[in-house]
Amino acid sequence: MNAPRTSRTFKSGNSVALRLPKSLGIEAGVEMTVREERGRFIVEPVKAERKIDISGFAGKIPWLKLLTPEDREFEERELDWDCKKLNRDG
Repeated sequence: MNAPRTSRTFKSGNSVALRLPKSLGIEAGVEMTVREERGRFIVEPVKAERKIDISGFAGKIPWLKLLTPEDREFEERELDWDCKKLNRDG
């Protein structure tokens, strides 16, 4: 664990601010959460949740149809995975 560092609060607009030392390795612009637990303040980076909203995709490609269970069936066949043949043919 790293040694404790001391910093002093200061006024910034209508808020009280605290500078975090550069030696902590926190980049500028990182979104942080601050919470109070039993008289202590916990400061943590916000976990980035990468979510993709796909609700707007419906209807964008009307010609695309879902496969039916019958369309997903295929004939079983033995595959020839001989790499020497693949190199000669390709």
